[in-house]
This record gives sequence, C-alpha cells and structure tokens, in this order.
Amino acid sequence: MARVFLFLLAYALALLASSSTASAAIVEHSFYVKNLTVTRLCQERVITVVNGSLPGPSILVREGDTLVVHVFNESPYNLTIHWHGVFQLLSAWADGPVYVTQCPILPGHGYTYRFNITGQEGTLWWHAHVSWLRATVYGALIIQPRPPSSYPYFIKPLKEIPILLGEWWNANVIDVENEALATGGAPNISDAFTINGYPGDLYACSKNQTYNLNVVRGMTNMLRIINAALNNQLFFKIANHNMTVVSVDASYTQPYVTDVVVLAPGQTTDVLVTFNQPPGSYYMAARPYASTFPEVPFDNTTTRGIIQYVGSRSQAPLMPILPAFNDTPTAHKFFSSLTGLANGPHWVPTPLHVDEQMFVTVGLNLELCATCLGGTRLAASMNNQSFQLPNTLSMLEAFFFNVSGIYTDDFPNQPPVQFDYTNLNLSADPTLEFTQKSTKVKNLKFNSTVEIVFQNTAFLGIENHPIHLHGFNFHVLAQGFGNYDAVNDPKKFNLVNPQARNTIAVPVGGWAVIRFRANNPGVWIAHCHLDVHLPWGLAMGFEVENGPTPSSTLPPPPPDLPKC
Repeated sequence: MARVFLFLLAYALALLASSSTASAAIVEHSFYVKNLTVTRLCQERVITVVNGSLPGPSILVREGDTLVVHVFNESPYNLTIHWHGVFQLLSAWADGPVYVTQCPILPGHGYTYRFNITGQEGTLWWHAHVSWLRATVYGALIIQPRPPSSYPYFIKPLKEIPILLGEWWNANVIDVENEALATGGAPNISDAFTINGYPGDLYACSKNQTYNLNVVRGMTNMLRIINAALNNQLFFKIANHNMTVVSVDASYTQPYVTDVVVLAPGQTTDVLVTFNQPPGSYYMAARPYASTFPEVPFDNTTTRGIIQYVGSRSQAPLMPILPAFNDTPTAHKFFSSLTGLANGPHWVPTPLHVDEQMFVTVGLNLELCATCLGGTRLAASMNNQSFQLPNTLSMLEAFFFNVSGIYTDDFPNQPPVQFDYTNLNLSADPTLEFTQKSTKVKNLKFNSTVEIVFQNTAFLGIENHPIHLHGFNFHVLAQGFGNYDAVNDPKKFNLVNPQARNTIAVPVGGWAVIRFRANNPGVWIAHCHLDVHLPWGLAMGFEVENGPTPSSTLPPPPPDLPKC
C-alpha cells in the first residue's frame, strides 16, 4: 500500500511539474510597420502603424514565456521597438532604444526581437523608440500569471480591457519634431487626445470615432490603462464609478480606492471597476495634468469614451468632473499614496545597504545654436550634462566589444554647482542655465545597490518630469516639493512596502528618491518620457558590469542585429 501511495504521489508531482513547464511557451508575432491613411478630426492623414491598426496589436503572454516578434520595416523611416518595462535580463540587445542597444532597422529591412519575460505580471507596453514615431507605433503588452499562480486580487475580473491613452497631431509628427529642432523652439502642441485610437465626441467630426465599452451590471472588470501620449500627463476618470488600483508598471500594489487615476507618459495602471451604478451610459474621460510654471501652451482638450451597461437604452452618458489641468495636489496625492504589495507575487524587498548614491538634477536649459533664432535652442540636462546619442555604433556594442570613442563613463554623481534648485528667480542666470552635449554614463558594479535623488530645477520654469529607467524596476522611497533635504527627508523613506515602478513622475518643482539593484549587465538609459525632452538631452546612461559567473554575463549580440 505504501508503494502505491508513493507511486501516486510521484505521479502527481510529475504531472504538476510537467503542467508548470508546459505553461511556459514561445509566443510569436509578426509586426508589419507601414504607412496607413486615416481620417481624424475632419482631416485625412498618413500615419505609421503596426499591422494596419491604431493602436497596434496587443500582445498577451504569461510570466515565464519567451516572446519572439518579427519586425518588418515597410515604413519610410528608421525604426526600433522598445518593450517598455520588460527587464530584459541578459537580453539587453532586445531592449530597443536606438543607438543605445541597437542601430535602427532601416526601411525595407527587418529584425527579430527575442526575450524571456521573468518575474513580472501586469500591464506593460511596446512602442517605437526612434524620433516621435511612438505617437502611432504602440500597443499593449499584457503579462498574465503562469499557472498554477493567479492574480492576488480580492475579486477576479470578468474581463480585462486595455485602455490606451494617446495623443494626435493633424500633421506628420516627424515634421513637427524636426521643425522644432531646426528652429530651437518648442514643438507644436497636439490637436487631440485619444482612447484606443479614437478622439471621442468632443472633437470635430468625431461623433462616430468614440471608443465604446459594454459592461454587465454587477460585474467587475479590469481596465489596463496605459499613457501612450508623447508629451502630456493625464487625469483619467469614469463618471460615478470608483476604481481600485491593484498594479502599476506591472508591479502589484496594495489595493487603493480612488475616483481619479493620474498617469505620466510611459506609466501603466491596472484598476478593478465594479459596475454597480444604475443601468445607463457613463463617460470615461482623460484630460492633461499640465504642471509647467510659468504656464506654456499645451493641448487643453478632453478625450472620452462611452461605457454602456448591457440592456440599458440610455443615450445621454453622464460626464465625470475632471480635475483642473493644474491640480497638483490631486496628482501628488495619487502618486504618493500608492504602496507595493509586500510579499505578493514577484515582490522584491527594498535593498537596505546602498553602494552608490547619486544626486541628479533634471530640467530644461539652453544651448548655443548658430543657425537658430536668437542664437540659442532649447535643451535639457541631468547634472548639466545634455545627453547626445551616438550614430556610428550602439552604446551596447561599444560596451560588449570594448570600443572607445562612443561614450565615456564619467557621468557625475552630483551637479557641478550647488544652488537653490527650485528658485524661479535663478532661471535667468546664464552661468547656470546653459548646457553642452555629451554622451556620458555612470559605471556600476554588478549587483550594486543604487540610490538616486532626482531633483527638479527651475531653469525656464518648473514641471513634473516622468523619468523612465530601462532594464530595471526601482522602489520609490519618497517624493516631495522644493529642494531635497538630505537630513530630514530620509526620515520619510518607505523601506517596508514602497511602490515599484519603471517610470517615476518627479513632482513639479520637487524631488523623488528611487533605489534599485544593478543586477542586469549592459548599457541602459534613464530618460524623461516626455518625447519633447528626450531629443533635447534629458537623459543619462548606466554601464552595468558583467557579473562573476556565466549566468550573470551578457551574451554576444544576435547575428542579425542591425548595423549602423
């Protein structure tokens, strides 16, 4: 009898192991990137899209799967695809930012991205990482738990719906960017925002271009909200409905009930919504959170979609009351109230010992430009270093093959001058506001723990900067306004259950402290995810050395990696 029991036990364990192994799959997609003619806001425009749709296809994988995406560039532009928020553990070649981890995929050429997705669940996304192409080249990347694991939610959602918030120009976005870079000024603002590619019925000629979602009364759905806009943070609300935040940037959170969600460009937020209101129609809506002071022009419009209860005949949807565009207290309350789900799936405790401490100023600057109006152009910098991409070899190839002259590893730990960083009266000091281009990275030992204070500066105004770190998640220890106080502000650090993210919205005229472990060898960038600021130079690089074992060493590049 004992032998029978042991046999059955062994058989059951083998079945469990085989089922767990079988759940890890190779998920394969083909992306055909080409131009498409569409009509929006009464105008016919030619845009660049993936597989003929805006947004592009949603990719669904399970934790542990390997994703293989064949990209065929049939557009007239150079192209790369970035898998925003994916760790790319030992697969840095697949990260995608142009001239950082690869050279561009030229028109008429292709490249296959292949990487494993490990230790992550939730909502991420993919987008072009060349110029402003991500205005229309983007889509959702949804990572579900790998069986037998499941969501750690108190309510299991009936449906999961991606909600991608985008930005629309009645112009060729490449031309918009190039004109701004040529003149040295700010680019033209967008003409509309979109929900899943549709502007909504507040815009001209858009009554029939409004996203519609049918829901069942009493049921709970998950909305996977992604801010894919180029240059605007966004408030999001649903009329008469609360939302429970359960994940941000594919990291689980303590459930947080709110009637408004705020997302910086690049951020994702998963919310559970129980549709428990009287049967009818309700608008979901998004409008900008525009924090810049002094105020500069921005697209002060509202996109909205319709949520329709099944069986209801209501034709007059209720509209939510959205926060004012400059409602910083509401934005800060949302951003600072989120906490991580300690001991939940894939939870990583906060490292307590710090090996590298950095104080990094972020903000706008000027640089000399002989061909620009007034002899200067707008620029941006971190620690007064305005980042410039190379164009003859990717930084990752230079790292792997030890090629000099592509970048230097002397990015400073501190700004060159200490001053009253958030004092608007200093914005006219030419000795502080001018910057120069460079390609510098910070060298990090493998597995070292890095703490960074991101400090906003007041040159040319103050605003909220969304900083995205490639290759890693980080813990958000604290955030606040004014100048960071190295004596008192560390007392506010949350070292128990801080939120984990890949993109942090550094408060307007304020600071944020992050901490991460540099356990992924390669070259990575941290940059402002406002696309207007990246070409101006608001970025820095990290060079993470290889670890001591073959399993912690970056492998060679794929043989078909695009060449410069």
